[in-house]
Amino acid sequence: MHDAGRTGASLKIFLINLDRASDRLTDMREKLEQIGLTFERVPAIDGSLIEFPIKQFSEISFRFMHGRRRNPGEIGCYLSHVECARRLVASDDEFALILEDDLEFPPDLPDIIKAALGQAETWDILRLSTVSAGRKFEFSKLTESRSLAIALTREKGSGAYLINRRAARWFVKVLLPIRLPFDLAFDLEFFQGLKSAFVTPIPINQQLGLPSQIQGIRQRRRYHRSRAHYLTVLPYRLFVEANRVCFRFLLLSGHLLRARVQRHGTVVPQPLSSDILA
Repeated sequence: MHDAGRTGASLKIFLINLDRASDRLTDMREKLEQIGLTFERVPAIDGSLIEFPIKQFSEISFRFMHGRRRNPGEIGCYLSHVECARRLVASDDEFALILEDDLEFPPDLPDIIKAALGQAETWDILRLSTVSAGRKFEFSKLTESRSLAIALTREKGSGAYLINRRAARWFVKVLLPIRLPFDLAFDLEFFQGLKSAFVTPIPINQQLGLPSQIQGIRQRRRYHRSRAHYLTVLPYRLFVEANRVCFRFLLLSGHLLRARVQRHGTVVPQPLSSDILA
């Protein structure tokens, strides 16, 4: 789908998949072919093969900000997403759809992508899945049954999302070394002046009940620390959440004001801005 639904924008589709998960690759290929999408497989980095320490991971920051011990699978997942962004930066394409390999797709996904790229000025990161249930505040109609929206609270999950080149450069240049799990790290785009949005109702399901390749239920507690870690984690989270609400509320207000003025026949000029990551 390199013409991005004939919008004039070029799109790469990256599928992150472990070499040992050939069954998932087969399943995802069939699902994507059914809706007319082709992809480039990105071999996932197997965390169990990483020899620590590595320069891409900050053990001290991870414990201070997230309050847990390192999880090799989580780190491999993070580096795999950054590799997708690196491939977009190295290409001539404008956008990338990044997918993990445990998803269910709606039949209207190509239409959603085409419509989203038609409103690409409203987002740098467009999330198509989540494992959270926070409220999404709509600001623009996307298709007959979907809208663009903004979440004012933290949303976990990085199963499926669109990024542009600006966000990709942020992934590559700023999101390393690793200080948080990837789905929490890329949910902090507002600190860099980037715009994040959701498609709602959420189109892609990433909660299929498949066994986790990052951490099993029995292993999860091995990465936890004592309750004392909240002495550092809670103040950090309060700081982040306060900033998230403020920045995203301002972004949402701007979207709604612009839409209201445009409905009355006056076009609101887009603010001039330089690429802060250039």
